[in-house]
Amino acid sequence: MYAQMVKSENTDNGPELDAFQVRIDAGEKIEPKDWMPAGYRKTLIRQISQHAHSEIVGQLPEGNWITRAPTLERKAILLAKVQDEAGHGLYLYCAAETLGVSRDELTEMLLDGRMKYSSIFNYPTLTWADIGAIGWLVDGAAIMNQVPLQRTSYGPYARAMVRICKEESFHQRQGYDIMMKMAQGSDAQKRMAQDALNRYWYPSLMMFGPSDKESVHSAQSMKWRIKINSNDELRQKFVDQTVPQAEYLGLTVPDDNLRLNPETGHYEFSEPDWSEFFEVLNGNGPCNKERLEARNKAWDDGQWVRDGMMAHARKKAARAAASQVAAE
Repeated sequence: MYAQMVKSENTDNGPELDAFQVRIDAGEKIEPKDWMPAGYRKTLIRQISQHAHSEIVGQLPEGNWITRAPTLERKAILLAKVQDEAGHGLYLYCAAETLGVSRDELTEMLLDGRMKYSSIFNYPTLTWADIGAIGWLVDGAAIMNQVPLQRTSYGPYARAMVRICKEESFHQRQGYDIMMKMAQGSDAQKRMAQDALNRYWYPSLMMFGPSDKESVHSAQSMKWRIKINSNDELRQKFVDQTVPQAEYLGLTVPDDNLRLNPETGHYEFSEPDWSEFFEVLNGNGPCNKERLEARNKAWDDGQWVRDGMMAHARKKAARAAASQVAAE
């Protein structure tokens, strides 16, 4: 979900690869010093880093609302949520670093366009109800994808997801609580909640990536258990869970074709506009330029902090070396 269009590849062969797959099939966790196929490592770096970038960029649509939240309590809750997202990014960057890539490298690849982040964060937050819709729909979709990732085959990634999932559950609940308050409020507030649902419904469905018939790289990722469920499986679970929640709120999912199939027990629903998805993913969404400009500015403005920390680290290392020489 935070790894839309990540390509997996397998160029290794031989007995080591066969033994590796046996470990995967047995449910063993792969650790950083274990042998792994080059394609496995490369796919993990792509997926984990895109997930990390999404957590960091995901702060931007909500951060603008911290000072404009309607009450002090809502400000504190939203501030805590945005701080959580920063922490999630750090956990995931650390997991990616165990694969031999530095955080600076990953950030530079994001800033120059070589790496992506989730398409959902290229949509604007126009009203306070959008903050509710992000918590309810976007973080709800994140949970749908991330809970299975606690069982992913790469140990550092799976362990990072345990805490992330617990915190995402809080995020989803606070979003749904905002929507409930607005849906039960004045007519204007309910219209605002409905409008947010209308605008965020299909972008949320796109978060899981293109349909399985178009997602040609999922098979290898699922064989390696980097990915646990297919895009369409997760999207269906999300719709089945979310539609009753919308009905409870008294809101209408913006899909004329939505219906519960009594035979399957699943909702039938309209596909998103995949041309829009690819446009946004390719940098042509409503806020793509704004998001990358914000990240580039933060990187440039933080250069003096990074320089200072590196200088301190060098001095600390020099003192330690001098003390070692003196002790000898």
